[in-house]
Amino acid sequence: MWSSDDLQHRFEADSVGRALALVGERWSLLILREAFFGVRRYGEFVRNLSIPRPTLSARLKTLVDAGVLERVPYATEPERHEYRLTTAGRDLFPAVVTLMRWGDTYLAGPDGPPILLRHKDCGEIADTYVACRHCGGDVTVDKITPEPGPAFRDHA
Repeated sequence: MWSSDDLQHRFEADSVGRALALVGERWSLLILREAFFGVRRYGEFVRNLSIPRPTLSARLKTLVDAGVLERVPYATEPERHEYRLTTAGRDLFPAVVTLMRWGDTYLAGPDGPPILLRHKDCGEIADTYVACRHCGGDVTVDKITPEPGPAFRDHA
């Protein structure tokens, strides 16, 4: 088992910190949520989120520059663009669903969750969880052990 001294550098090169720096603020996550549910056009984001236009423009630019969304023209006169999820963007879906599930469990009102996700393959309401791709077992805080990865730097 590692001591806290062994992991001190994790605050400098932490993947969670880097991801949060990109998508960790409220508007970015809400833009991604809308994109997962099929929203692609600027006006739809404004309408659905009631987001200030300068904020939306800045967040969309950041997500495009990071390769999470791509800006694709859909009309020429006048020139108009829509925002589509890239592979990197689609790969954020499990993280957003996990946040949604947590919010539904701990923050939902007395009527329950506001949105349910129906699984197209089985037709049931999806009950998501994090599982190990190798064995299929649950991945929970008491079933993992952190260890050095390929980018680990020994700062001794």
